[in-house]
Amino acid sequence: MNSLPRHIHLSGICGTAMASLAGLLQLQGHRITGSDKAAYPPMSDLLHSLGIPVLEPYAESNLDPAPDLVVIGNALSRGNPEVERVLDDRIPFTSMAALLHEEFLPGRESLVVAGTHGKTTTTSMLAWIYQVAAQENPALDPSFLIGGVAENFGTSFQLRPTRTFILEGDEYDTAFFDKGPKFLHYFPDGLILTHVEFDHADIYADLEAVKTAFKRLVNLVPRRGLIVAYDGNANVTECVSHALCRVERYGFTAEADWRIQNLRHEDSLTRWEVWHDGALWAELEMGLAGEHNALNATAAAALAADRGIPKEAIQAAFASFKSVKRRLEVRAEIGGITIIDDFAHHPTAIRETLRALRSVYPQARLWTVLEPRSNTLRRKVLAADLVESLRLADHVLLAGVYQQQRIPEDERLHPEDIVKALNAAGTAAELCPDVETILHTIVPQLKSGDVVAILSNGGFDGIYEKLPARLRALQMDGKPTA
Repeated sequence: MNSLPRHIHLSGICGTAMASLAGLLQLQGHRITGSDKAAYPPMSDLLHSLGIPVLEPYAESNLDPAPDLVVIGNALSRGNPEVERVLDDRIPFTSMAALLHEEFLPGRESLVVAGTHGKTTTTSMLAWIYQVAAQENPALDPSFLIGGVAENFGTSFQLRPTRTFILEGDEYDTAFFDKGPKFLHYFPDGLILTHVEFDHADIYADLEAVKTAFKRLVNLVPRRGLIVAYDGNANVTECVSHALCRVERYGFTAEADWRIQNLRHEDSLTRWEVWHDGALWAELEMGLAGEHNALNATAAAALAADRGIPKEAIQAAFASFKSVKRRLEVRAEIGGITIIDDFAHHPTAIRETLRALRSVYPQARLWTVLEPRSNTLRRKVLAADLVESLRLADHVLLAGVYQQQRIPEDERLHPEDIVKALNAAGTAAELCPDVETILHTIVPQLKSGDVVAILSNGGFDGIYEKLPARLRALQMDGKPTA
């Protein structure tokens, strides 16, 4: 660990993990600058609040004068002007994951949450459990890095001098010079594995390649460690089958070490029982909806309990847990119309988001506005699964594929085919190439009691602000919605 203050520049600073690392490095006393091609909330807001300047767009001059170290984000590749400047001038450089390990993990207990789905929320839950427990035992006050803004903390990172460091473990590649997954740098002492499905179609050839990455992560957990693994996914079972440490399973089956029973949504709360080794361990409740969030919470509870966190602190943490920004986040309620923002980036995540909304708003007409933006959704490989997930909505508006020219024609998702399949299956769907077309289409049709779920893992051309603004303007004009 280098304790001397340095000037560290982060190229690609607005990524969730990169922005969080920037904050951690600033807390270490380093001078931080950064650059990106486009900044948008919530990370742009976080960086602004920290006083960390963000230069836009990428340029060689952003590295004048030359920093002591450049952290190159995994979205950057050869041809990027800052990458070329670093290589030409031999400015020292590294990756986010490697620097995180070097600066923050030595001498600490690393607790990692990994999986195709649910890792941001589960990491936030685990960190909040430790934070609540620290009220009675300050030694439990956690350091953490989360791939999103945890609303209980108002941030995505925290640094404490205590032993525990809680990390969201991302399977995406590390950098153009390190094509292995970021999570292989984190060497977990305890690991939660939520789901394993085919995702990140831009870097993984197939499901077998995804499973290989997770098997390598499992192989890093020491014999004294623990893996808490979901028992409802055959791929997870395969990935943990050769673990050399203890493995405890969680889920709904009778064989689960941590079994969920009597799950229900009532009085705006989700309640359920957790049975451990055949006996009732605890009754839990929280304000988040959805079966997937009960699973996330149970996984976090299992790892925390194994680490000695009192049951009462775990229960109190869930009772006061808020959420993560852009996970079923209510952005506005206007004239009885509720607008929801969710990061859903994969057909399974979309399905679970819409199922959760059905449980919270059972009588509502559910609109889904989807931007195919993630590297998986922009490809047709999971098109059939996408159709099945979207059928949970009453009405679907599908935007054009984000930067479709960057996806080979034979791999690209064709939104018109999704719309055609949805209409044929009885779900009303329309193709709206851009945000202005979406607004023109949806606003006249919305009425009190409707719920609009906007799904994208990016800024979606400001629709989160534009739709509420359009609805408010109608109210001011005295014009009723449909």
